[in-house]
Amino acid sequence: MTVVLARRAVIVLALACAIGFPFVFSNPATTSIAFFTVLYVAAASAWNLFSGYSGYMALGNAVFYGSGAYFIANVTNHLNLSGGMGIFAWVPVAGLFAGIVAIPVGWLALRTRRHTFVVITIAIFFIFQLLAYNLQSVTNGSAGMQLPLPPWLAATYNDYFYFAALIAAVIAIVVSWAVRRSHFGLQLLAIRDDEDRARGLGVRTGRVKLTAFVLNGVLTGVCGAIYAYYLGSVYPPFAFEAIFDLTVALMAFLGGLGTVSGPVIGALLLEPLQQYLTQQVTAAGLSLILFGALFLIVIGFLPHGIVPSVEQLVRRLKAARSR
Repeated sequence: MTVVLARRAVIVLALACAIGFPFVFSNPATTSIAFFTVLYVAAASAWNLFSGYSGYMALGNAVFYGSGAYFIANVTNHLNLSGGMGIFAWVPVAGLFAGIVAIPVGWLALRTRRHTFVVITIAIFFIFQLLAYNLQSVTNGSAGMQLPLPPWLAATYNDYFYFAALIAAVIAIVVSWAVRRSHFGLQLLAIRDDEDRARGLGVRTGRVKLTAFVLNGVLTGVCGAIYAYYLGSVYPPFAFEAIFDLTVALMAFLGGLGTVSGPVIGALLLEPLQQYLTQQVTAAGLSLILFGALFLIVIGFLPHGIVPSVEQLVRRLKAARSR
């Protein structure tokens, strides 16, 4: 009972700190980094909800990120919407659109397993990126699409997007937690451990995997829509960006794959680092190389991630004390 109360106290304290952060640290440069950090908390939690629980390593989540971004750009352009809080109402709809996109993508990709699945998701990502360049009537090609500018002051501009991203992050974490503790989550974990055996025990593996894949697509599409509105424009290389897939996977691996808190911790550690590298390293592609190297280091030296490693250490200490 004491452990449960302690966990609840930590959650409440963390949420209070997150809500109060932009009021305490009001510098626009700081709130910009905070916005991207919270946005990646949501994106990494969404990726982990499918890949961490099912064991299928998807490297094509930018498909849903870009789909959400282009959806909200098309809505604002075709409906001639003006900037303001009202556009945030279209963010959940953009997530639903990304979820619809995830249905045929998942149906195709999930017919394969292991390394083949990884390759298929990468291939689908590049197909969508090429489509973004060539479907002029939908994406405006390499010229990109513009979104309306919000009528907010520069000093508080980031705050609106920060809280929108925070809501998305809280929803993603809650959904991840609910799935992890549900019968549906147990089915996903059974698939991760031994898919053939899970099927033999009556788990409808195809339906379970596709459902988790679509949930991941919805939450990632929400992140893409918020990102597009924040930038005020959408271009193919930014909407469908390879480093996005690498980043969310690395965050989940670092924090602890298949845990609820792991992707959150990974995002809180890595996204400020990524922002720093983006600002300091100007050579084209060098930041991507550094992140790829960091990915290999994490997999090689911390394969279970921070959260499982700490839990294992605590268990060893308890066992040593009992002896």
